[in-house]
Amino acid sequence: MFHRLNVIRLRLPPLRERREDIALLVRHFLQKSARELGVETKRVSDEALLVLQNHAFPGNVRELENICHWLTVMAPGLTVDAKDLPPELRQPARALPAAQPQAIQVPTMVDTSPLTIGTGTGGVVREVSDEAALSQFASGLQPSPAASLPASPPSAPTPAIEDDWEAAVARVARELLQGGQAEVMDLLTQRFERAVIGAALDVTHGRRIEAAVKLGIGRNTITRKIQDLGLDD
Repeated sequence: MFHRLNVIRLRLPPLRERREDIALLVRHFLQKSARELGVETKRVSDEALLVLQNHAFPGNVRELENICHWLTVMAPGLTVDAKDLPPELRQPARALPAAQPQAIQVPTMVDTSPLTIGTGTGGVVREVSDEAALSQFASGLQPSPAASLPASPPSAPTPAIEDDWEAAVARVARELLQGGQAEVMDLLTQRFERAVIGAALDVTHGRRIEAAVKLGIGRNTITRKIQDLGLDD
């Protein structure tokens, strides 16, 4: 079967071998992502495009498409600068540390033959070994005091553990159930969603698409819940 199909082979080089196509592909993928999300198409600055063209793209064209989709959602402005690119593109590759030269110890050859010391007048000669001379010299040396080690810095205080919010929810649910409240599940679910979505909108400064990405829900879902929960007032 392979030899029946293997008639004409077409080799499509990887993206790293055709960097001149990156600018055209970036424009295409940004337009595609903007249409899918219903937002305005963003453009890439020359500096950001240079960073993309210098990237190796181990994931080939699919990696570039995912980056453009990420930029459509996460880039704050309509013009994408180099600082808006994903962190893995902005961080230069770390160079391996250079090998440190190791000191080579050369053994010292010590002559252990006895020393001949002349006494001057009378021609009397006496022999003194090296060990005795070194021992006599070392006896006059005093050991240097050991350098005091710096005291270790005090450890940072452990932050206080926050209250268990699950226990708080259980306490509120118990009070509502004991008080005869109906549809407790729907009531607590609405309060929970209102708090979480409101916090996400506050963190993203009202950008709904970015809030949806952070929460892991769809764009239509967050739009519907904002209307149902009265968060668009």
